[in-house]
Amino acid sequence: MVIKASAASEIRQLIEALSSADEVRREAAIARLAVIGARAVDGLRRAYASAQDRDTRIAVLRALESTGDGRTIAVARQAITEGGDVAAAGAAALRGLLDSPHAPTSTEALDVLVATALDGTADRVVRLAAFDALQGIPEGVRARVAEALAKDPDERLKMRAADASLSAASADDVWQDALEGKLPDSPAVLRDAATTRSASAALSSLQKMIDACRAREGAVSRAKQQEWQALRGALHQALALRGSRIAVYDLRESLQDIKGHLPTSFLAALHVVGDQSCLEPVAAAYARADPADAWWRAQLAGTFRAIARREHVTRRHVIVKRIAARWPDAVRELTAKA
Repeated sequence: MVIKASAASEIRQLIEALSSADEVRREAAIARLAVIGARAVDGLRRAYASAQDRDTRIAVLRALESTGDGRTIAVARQAITEGGDVAAAGAAALRGLLDSPHAPTSTEALDVLVATALDGTADRVVRLAAFDALQGIPEGVRARVAEALAKDPDERLKMRAADASLSAASADDVWQDALEGKLPDSPAVLRDAATTRSASAALSSLQKMIDACRAREGAVSRAKQQEWQALRGALHQALALRGSRIAVYDLRESLQDIKGHLPTSFLAALHVVGDQSCLEPVAAAYARADPADAWWRAQLAGTFRAIARREHVTRRHVIVKRIAARWPDAVRELTAKA
């Protein structure tokens, strides 16, 4: 596949952002690379091979996870041999291939995960990560793996295998209820279920769940509001990973309503799917922000510039002129080169 110079430059910049200490920039890069898909895989593979730290390797694996590309398997295999969090990210990357329409890819990913889960010489954390990645496979296959683990000498693995079917069934029930508009009392329960299910859920279902979460936020205590808001942000990230703008209105309205900070997941989603209609709310939030809150203002400015650059909005655009009429100081700062 021939990649145009402009696209190659964007991919290179996004891959460089995977090693950033800025969480929003890193998460936005992961989501944008997921949208780019197969064209970014070769660059991601090279980035993994040259990465000097584990955090960058994990970010690369997360970007690969959402591409659904079979070339991810070789990188994930290597990650699994490294152990720890990198191995867990490698297992998660393979989980994203279990539903691949390309049968050899899904079969190979399944074989690697099953072999890792049953490998008595591998570290426990790696085996647990592989087994957890198998929770979305057909019940018959999962049951055979659980049966094998039930005879394993590692007591932790035996306990996880015994609880797995019940946990999977419970998560399925929570997810299905949420899709039908019946949210659980605890947002953490739904967030766990969403981790492995939002990638394949209907976009309209995720949109309805975002609306339901926002309604729940308005009906609970302030402490609980933050938990529901974090879940809503995770759902927005799931939509951003799929390049969907179906719930951009909620991102826009969240900026208009916020007092204080939004979770970084909202800003990461805006980096990827925010459109021209989001620029004015971002500018308004920037103008409202406490001048002493340098981190939040910097994040908003970065979000504004990312959207403007992607949407080809210059200082001469009518939107920028409208913002300048209301917040002249803010627009000078937001449109300045970073």
